[in-house]
Amino acid sequence: MAKRRANGEGNIRKRADGRWEGRYTAGRNPSTGKVIYKNVLGKTQAEVKEKLKKAIEETKGLDIAKAESYTVGQWMDVWFEYYAQIKVRVSSHKTYEGYIKNHIKPNIGSIPLTKLTTLDLQMMYQKLLTGGRVNRLESQNQPKGLSAKTVRNLNQIISSAMKLAMEQKLIAHNPADGCALPRVEHREMKTLPAEQLAAFLHEAKNTGVYEMYYLDLATGMRRGELLGLKWEDIDFDHGVIHIRRQVARLNGIVQEAPLKTKNSYRNISIGADAVELLKQKKGQDNGKSVYVFPSPTGGPLAPDSVLHMLHRVLKRAGLPKIRFHDLRHTFATLALQNGVDIKTVSGMLGHFSAGFTLDTYAHVTTAAQREAADTMRDVLAI
Repeated sequence: MAKRRANGEGNIRKRADGRWEGRYTAGRNPSTGKVIYKNVLGKTQAEVKEKLKKAIEETKGLDIAKAESYTVGQWMDVWFEYYAQIKVRVSSHKTYEGYIKNHIKPNIGSIPLTKLTTLDLQMMYQKLLTGGRVNRLESQNQPKGLSAKTVRNLNQIISSAMKLAMEQKLIAHNPADGCALPRVEHREMKTLPAEQLAAFLHEAKNTGVYEMYYLDLATGMRRGELLGLKWEDIDFDHGVIHIRRQVARLNGIVQEAPLKTKNSYRNISIGADAVELLKQKKGQDNGKSVYVFPSPTGGPLAPDSVLHMLHRVLKRAGLPKIRFHDLRHTFATLALQNGVDIKTVSGMLGHFSAGFTLDTYAHVTTAAQREAADTMRDVLAI
């Protein structure tokens, strides 16, 4: 027979299977008026007593009836539509939709929101790390599992959705908080060494893309920023480029988009040689497009096509393959190695702080410090 407890404390009984069960009232269903009961299980009466006390405390103030109307998948849809689409950059919408559709819903979407546990998430992450990649033609030669970075991104958006559920009094705690996440192996930064630049730019000129890659190496602009550059953004008289937009592929369409962060909106000074190069290009283009580097139809150039161009130039020049972003790293590395201060480089790159730039290029500044130390040793030598 169940052991009756004071009102609001629930009741405890020993089940036929030998385990102890604590049962408590979690509210009423507003549609039917029926009482909503919850239970906890344990091996001993003392264990259940403690669990019951904790469960009742956590339930206070929660809208159990409303919470039980959602599965995890349904709540992720609510979170995305009314929260993520407003707060997250437009360029990230497609990525988030893909995470929810391809990974979250198939694995945990049917679990009731109130029943989702840290273990559920941990098991999903382990599964995705070993075989979670969506089968696509372009991913046939890639590993079957998701990367550690993608799994961490998944946990981040699930955590954000669960945080909103807590704020709406639907759940008592965030199951994503206790997850053990895989470590991200940072890629070794690749750059074009100074001795390879001549061969690279020579082949770029032969291929007809010299101005684009020269300007990127001279400014460190992100790929999307370079492609979003319009003639109206260039102040030829003062040698200044105004970074105001980027070009990205959103929902399969190449289009203009806001910049990555508020620090990305910036002005970059360019040298007289870059000014002259752009003047010549503008004269040759003869008003064919508002974009400095347009597509053949005059619209914005697709970011992926620029990457293919880069790899073609590198191959013809006999140089190792690098990412487009590595041209940005090349600019920063060469600037720092040649005495440009970290704050100036940070501003040109559009970083949110000089500290971030310093951390990113610590290997360059460390080498410069060693060189300075060696110089002072020679100066002070008696």
